[in-house]
Amino acid sequence: MSTVLVLVHHDDGVIRKSSLELLTLARRLGDPAAVVHGDAGDALAEALGRHGVTTVYAIAPPDPESYRPAVEALALAQLAARTAPVAVLITSGPSGTEVAARLAVRLDGGIITDAVQVRAEAGGPVATQSVFAGAWLVEGRVRRGTPVITVRPNAVTPEPAAEPVTPQVERVELAEPVPAAVPRVVARRAKAATGRPELTEATVVVAGGRGVGSAEGFALIERLADELGAAVGASRAATDLTWCPHELQIGQTGKTVAPQLYLAGGISGAIQHRAGMQGSRTIVAINKDPKAPIFQIADFGVVGDVHTVLPALIDEIAKRRG
Repeated sequence: MSTVLVLVHHDDGVIRKSSLELLTLARRLGDPAAVVHGDAGDALAEALGRHGVTTVYAIAPPDPESYRPAVEALALAQLAARTAPVAVLITSGPSGTEVAARLAVRLDGGIITDAVQVRAEAGGPVATQSVFAGAWLVEGRVRRGTPVITVRPNAVTPEPAAEPVTPQVERVELAEPVPAAVPRVVARRAKAATGRPELTEATVVVAGGRGVGSAEGFALIERLADELGAAVGASRAATDLTWCPHELQIGQTGKTVAPQLYLAGGISGAIQHRAGMQGSRTIVAINKDPKAPIFQIADFGVVGDVHTVLPALIDEIAKRRG
């Protein structure tokens, strides 16, 4: 079978869920080969082998302060020239999209971004995209060069391979220097830990909008999320009003999520917001306006004030947990 290069991200050897999704898709196209930044330890190699990875390419960064997207794009281009992959799969997001764009330019080939599905066909991989705020699904294929495809997180359910393998680990030294014109890391600051799951990878998301009324009202969203072990999200209105950080914004100009459960409190459901969450398995909406657009896509709806409904819900959850 043909090689499929997959850019894999991990946290201290724990593979991110979005990367496991890429490996699941890659096995449908060919033999997955993982490309990781830095050294690949035994635990990471073993975990990748359980997901069908036959080869692990460990990128040796030229120095710790090198601009990571540029390093990853260089390494992928170098490996693509060697292995002639049927496709290169990368997780969608600001960093992943930049890597994919740089790589496509270097390979002089086509790129498909934010795919929600990828399948193998005789003429090459076919990617499905959700466009026009989720109103249409379109299928596309790269017609020249190696297909570079970024895949939306939570688009597929990650599954291990039927038979685990023992991958070969190869250290990759960059054959050319990182371009001097790219940004350079001058400082790092650890992100404050909240104890909540990553928004784009969470199976449960609790989101708040303008209807919560204030930063204090948004605290109800956070309390409910903590009771459910969920990630916290928000509409653009809530982030613009500085009730929560912009990194929590869900929608066309924010993040895309597709959890098992999406609970929206005080969110009207403008089409821009729905574009980022309507792929959720079950949607529960709480809004005092019975004509709010969010109810058109909700599986369950509660017409009521979030300041009344959410405290009652939090108390009931705590009571049932005993």
